[in-house]
Amino acid sequence: MLSAASPSAALEDLPGHAIRRLQQIAVAVFLQETEPFGLTPVQYGALASVVRSPGVDQRTLAATLGLDTSTTGGVIDRLEARGLLARNPSEQDRRVRLLTPTTEGLTLVADIEPAMLRAQERMLEPLSPGERGEFMRMLKVLVTANNELSRAPSGL
Repeated sequence: MLSAASPSAALEDLPGHAIRRLQQIAVAVFLQETEPFGLTPVQYGALASVVRSPGVDQRTLAATLGLDTSTTGGVIDRLEARGLLARNPSEQDRRVRLLTPTTEGLTLVADIEPAMLRAQERMLEPLSPGERGEFMRMLKVLVTANNELSRAPSGL
């Protein structure tokens, strides 16, 4: 564990470094498993969220994903260009765009799900089943407790 007496702690002992490396690994595994579908993890998360909540607005989607609105806008632009979702003006506020999956988007989310689930399993494979549950519990504690420190807090 880190202490004030060890100002030059080994990089591999720093939680931030390990979390960054795990994120790199998670993205690589996801992309390996889902390569034929051509979606990044963030694009998958956005599209799957829209499928789960059709009619969601861009700001709410950004909060759900823990992304800033401009990054979310770029993700939506790419998904819309591929014909996977559509932006429609809200009847209550014409400035607000509501997101709905297209038939192609619905099909892609259904088709990619087995590969996405394989990726999740591969990421946790080195852990025993009990450790997997405990790891996920601890991850959620850290994310929830530190959510407000994010540049784009999620809507937890």
